[in-house]
Amino acid sequence: MSNEVLELKQQGNKLFSQRNYEEAISCYTKALCLPLPQIRDDRVTTIYTNRALCYLKLELWDRVLRDCKLALDQDKLLTKAHFFMGQAFVEQDKFDEAISCFTTAIESAKVKKEHFGDDLHQALRRAKKRKLCFEEEKRMSEEVELQTLLTKLLIDDLERRKSSQETGSDDVVEADDDPTDLESKYTNHLDTLNKMFAELDDRRKKRDVPDYLCGKISFEIMKDPVITPSGVTYERANLEEHLQRVGHFDPLTREPLKREKLIPNLAMKEVIEDFLENNPWAEYY
Repeated sequence: MSNEVLELKQQGNKLFSQRNYEEAISCYTKALCLPLPQIRDDRVTTIYTNRALCYLKLELWDRVLRDCKLALDQDKLLTKAHFFMGQAFVEQDKFDEAISCFTTAIESAKVKKEHFGDDLHQALRRAKKRKLCFEEEKRMSEEVELQTLLTKLLIDDLERRKSSQETGSDDVVEADDDPTDLESKYTNHLDTLNKMFAELDDRRKKRDVPDYLCGKISFEIMKDPVITPSGVTYERANLEEHLQRVGHFDPLTREPLKREKLIPNLAMKEVIEDFLENNPWAEYY
């Protein structure tokens, strides 16, 4: 890679640190317009992901996706590219795509033994929560529309029956309809309908899983929580995988840690089981 390309890359990095994203993009673009190696070069993919991060800061989601895809053309396991793509997809309300990107980023980081702290898992959790909230909003809207429609149908039917009584038509008036009770009958129907939908209010509320019930690695509800000597609780399977594939240390505190030091957190497990019993939807969170 030429000195000019490296200088432009370094200049772009400096401008990025100064939050001058437009000028940083200009530098990265100039660098990419110069002759570049035809073979895979990590420095080239870095320029693409650096520019993608600038676009991310400027909320130019399509351009983020474009640069990440160009970077991934050279390195399919480029963690940052998957990470940035996931963030862009979240902002476009494409939650399934975002979840897929974050999951791939996590797997890529494991393969390469890269350390991103909790950033990747937190992003995955946020995407899942955004998807859940989006679906909740849609369901709430559909319920309100249904209630409005049923209310209108009842009122329209009442008006037709009242009109038939006044004209003496037998088209819609049943034999046992008492004109004096008709209004009361439909009022009761409406009250029953409103009561039924009022009982759905709890289900209309935003659903959320408390963070303390979720593992620090997967950010999903724990099934077999264990506590480390540092006092941090993890999902056993996730922590054991970390110890085997990454290293014998606590992911958060970085303190040395061995498998035999893990202690079942029975109190937390009881709390989780009680939460799931009262919130069955959380099984699919």
